[in-house]
Amino acid sequence: MGWLLPLVIFLALFTHRFFDLCNKLGVFKEVVPIEPGDCHLIKGIEYGSEDINILPGGLALISSGLKYPLLPNLAPPDHPGQIFLVDLNNPTLRAVELRISRGFEVESFNPHGLSTYIEKDGTVLVFVVNHPQHTSTVELFKFEEEQRSLTHLKTIRHELLNSVNDIIAVSSQSFYATNDHYYSSTYLRILEDCFGFQWGNVVYYSPTEVKQVATGYGFPNGIDISTDGKHIFLAETSFYTIHVMEINPNHSLTPKKSLDVGVLPDNVKVDPKTGHLWIGSCFNLWKALLYNPENPPGSEVIRVESILSKDPKVTHVYMNNGSVLQSTSVAMVYEDKLLIGTIFHKALYCELGSS
Repeated sequence: MGWLLPLVIFLALFTHRFFDLCNKLGVFKEVVPIEPGDCHLIKGIEYGSEDINILPGGLALISSGLKYPLLPNLAPPDHPGQIFLVDLNNPTLRAVELRISRGFEVESFNPHGLSTYIEKDGTVLVFVVNHPQHTSTVELFKFEEEQRSLTHLKTIRHELLNSVNDIIAVSSQSFYATNDHYYSSTYLRILEDCFGFQWGNVVYYSPTEVKQVATGYGFPNGIDISTDGKHIFLAETSFYTIHVMEINPNHSLTPKKSLDVGVLPDNVKVDPKTGHLWIGSCFNLWKALLYNPENPPGSEVIRVESILSKDPKVTHVYMNNGSVLQSTSVAMVYEDKLLIGTIFHKALYCELGSS
C-alpha cells in the first residue's frame, strides 16, 4: 500500500493542473455580449489582423495571414502574409494591401507583431516580426505613403531573437522584443504552456548591443511603451497579467508592478492621448485550438486606465461569442473609432459612443 499516497498526491496535482488549464483556456467562461457603439467589419480583411499600429494622421498598418503552431489559418495554403493599410479618416473603412519591394521573399512572409518609428524628417519605419519556415526574424521596411508600398531595408536575425512574438521600436535601429517560448518545437511549446513554465523573456536589440533585459514569464506576448517613454508594458498571457517595467539608462528593465486583468492578454496598446492600455483577448482559447466554424472562439477587449496608479480601472469594452469576430488579438483607438483585430479571422471597427 506504499504506492497509495504517492498516487493520491499525483492525482491531486494533475486535477489541480487540469482545472487550472481549463480556466486559462476559458472553458468555463460565460459570454456577455458587449458593443461600445455601431460596429462594422473592415472590408478586405479575411485571414487575420493580428497586430495594428496607427500613425498620428490616422493611417493604420495591419499585419495579416499569420500561420502560428496549433492555431487555425483560414487562408489558402499558398497564401502569403500581408500588411494592410486602412485610412481611419474615411467614413467606411476598407483595407488596401501594401506592395512590398522586389528582393524580399514575399512567398514565405508570415507577419506577426509590428511596430513603427517616425524619424525627425517624417520617414516612417516599420518593424515586422516574421516567421519564415517557422524561424524568427525582424524585417525593417520604409513606408511609402504615396505609393502605398513598403520598401524592404534589412532582415534582422540573432540567436537571442529565437521565438519572437511582439516588438516595440524605440529608435530607428533598436527595439524591445518578446520571446514567447524557449523551445521552437511545437510539442515542447505545448509542455511549456501546459505546465506553466516561465521561460519566456524580453530582449533589447540594437546594432551594437543585444541582450536579455527581463526573464521568467509564461508566454510573454504583447509589448508597448508608455507615452513618456519611461515604462514598458508587457502582457504575460499564461497568467492573465500586465507587467509594468521601468526603462533604465542602459536599456535594462526593472519590474515595477503587475496587474491581473482577468483575461488572456494578447497585444497591449497604449492610447497616445490618454495613456490608457487597450488589450485584445481570445477568452475561450480552447475553441481556437479545437477550431470548429460552427462553434467558433469568441472575442474580448478590455481597457486599463491609470495602470501606474494605486487603483487601476479595468473595463470590458467589447465581447462577442464568435458570431461576428473570432479570436481577438489586438485593439486600438483613433479619435472616435475602436479597431479590433484577430489572430486568423476578420477585423472590426466600432464607432465609440454611437447608439
